[in-house]
Amino acid sequence: MPTAEIGLPDPALLSGAQQRGTHCVWCSVALVNGTARDLGPRPVDAHGTSALWFPRCCPICWKGHGQ
Repeated sequence: MPTAEIGLPDPALLSGAQQRGTHCVWCSVALVNGTARDLGPRPVDAHGTSALWFPRCCPICWKGHGQ
């Protein structure tokens, strides 16, 4: 499944660390740059302005979500 098709949690419901990509979007574990998986840019509404969000996840969640 291409990363653009993976359903993600609503960014508004995530912690600041998850929104910034320093923690996994699903399990909230702290990410290490060498093993974190980029989930691709996603459009998001940022207070009425269109922006891009760059979510990341850990290797375990990557495998658990059909990768």
